[in-house]
Amino acid sequence: MSSELLVEIKRLAESITNEEIRSVVLSILENPSLTFTESKPLISLTESPAAPRKHHFYTGGLLVHTLSVAKVALALVEVFERVYGIKVDRDVVLAAAILHDIYKYYQYAPDPVAGGYRAREDWYLAHDYSLIAELARRGAPDKLIRAASEVHGQAPFSTIEGFIVHLADSVDARAGEFIQNTLLAKARELEADCNLFKAIDHLVKRLGARRVVETAVGDPGFYKQLVLEACKAVQST
Repeated sequence: MSSELLVEIKRLAESITNEEIRSVVLSILENPSLTFTESKPLISLTESPAAPRKHHFYTGGLLVHTLSVAKVALALVEVFERVYGIKVDRDVVLAAAILHDIYKYYQYAPDPVAGGYRAREDWYLAHDYSLIAELARRGAPDKLIRAASEVHGQAPFSTIEGFIVHLADSVDARAGEFIQNTLLAKARELEADCNLFKAIDHLVKRLGARRVVETAVGDPGFYKQLVLEACKAVQST
């Protein structure tokens, strides 16, 4: 499922009309390794959650979050242009949205005790700084570096593009947290005998995040049954 998300994200990247920006984004998606350090990730990009225990905690959550942020950001571009008459560089917005969290996977490691993933103890660089360093290393244009540096609020907003991606990131992080809490709440009665994080992660790996969420919202009884089966599966491993 995560590999399908990556394909969809690459398709979005291919719609970037600025050749220089498109080339950098596709280069990172094809080879997301950090080239300025010898340190290696402990999990893959497609495995990575977006934020363990906060939002999109499950395997592949980072790519779900990335795709959603990109789509929300593009919708905001249309709002800013059509409602407010503000000209926005769509290419910069899309590139920054796709790349804004991509190096988070360097920060995480599997959590064999609690399940899912945890912060890595031996990693030393926040993902946003990693991205800026890597963009500079790969010769990204200044307008992309500048917007990307503003996404997480570490730098003052000086571009509408950085602000739009910041808004999109905040919206989807909140949405992901709400959805995650819904998934946990609808199986809460199983919590005493089951690690729900492990069980839901197991379900996502098997069915995909979208199907799990659809089932939890549309058919809570069947969702609870699936979680119970997942609980038994993870306890036996």
